[in-house]
Amino acid sequence: MIPNKLHFSSKLPDVKTTIFTTVGDLARKHDAVDLSQGFPNFEADSRLINLVHQAMLEGHNQYAAMPGYFGLRETIAQKIEKLHHRKYHPEKEITITVGATQAIYTAITAFVHPGDEVIILKPAYDCYEPAIKINGGIPIVLQLAANGYKVDWDAFKGKITNKTRMVVINTPHNPSGRIFSEDDMLQLQEILRPTNIILISDEVYEHIVFDGKEHQSASRFDDLASRSFVCASFGKTFHVTGWKMGYCAAPAALMHEFRQVHQFAVFCVDHPVQRALAEYLK
Repeated sequence: MIPNKLHFSSKLPDVKTTIFTTVGDLARKHDAVDLSQGFPNFEADSRLINLVHQAMLEGHNQYAAMPGYFGLRETIAQKIEKLHHRKYHPEKEITITVGATQAIYTAITAFVHPGDEVIILKPAYDCYEPAIKINGGIPIVLQLAANGYKVDWDAFKGKITNKTRMVVINTPHNPSGRIFSEDDMLQLQEILRPTNIILISDEVYEHIVFDGKEHQSASRFDDLASRSFVCASFGKTFHVTGWKMGYCAAPAALMHEFRQVHQFAVFCVDHPVQRALAEYLK
């Protein structure tokens, strides 16, 4: 019970319980299929689960390194270079996170100051706006039209002001499923090129792409890569969302600031799972 004399004001007075919590509770209550959350209806590869068990038995049960187990960071760097032809230094430019959501929140916290504007494209994953607001930032919304959810890049450019600190994109897009094309990324690159704006590229569905289309990571484009936090999710990729395991890749100068926040928010993430993923990805 809160004493009557204890007064406080909410940092997020307009934020309600996330829809994922509400729908998830209803799905469990009624034994219904939950289509609200991004997880599959089949189990993870038993080999991956066994690798986690093996890592535990081998004694990898204490703190991992703050940026993450180096073997996993090294494997991620190799994966990005193979798929997107961008080299990230595993020591200075890749950090293992508690899912992509923590990566996004940490990047926003590290760079958004009170009064800074952050452009987001709606509909959007529901963590973006609260993370911006709790850091004193101002969400600037560009609403995507329902006829294809294409980005009107002229309208996007019109949202940029001298207060714009950051832009958040999500490709493949949640919830529409739209995939940014190479032309989309090139247009974004040209718009941001003369600015000092940081980009968060939420790419958690990067490996869930069909119909012969190709994921266009921000890491493929020189100028975008130089200003981007690329956030990804092992949970989405390997059907283990409950493990909350992701990573973030960014240039060293940006990653240094990211880790300044990360080390005091979570310090490190699940050690045996990191060991297992490093082995599984070989």
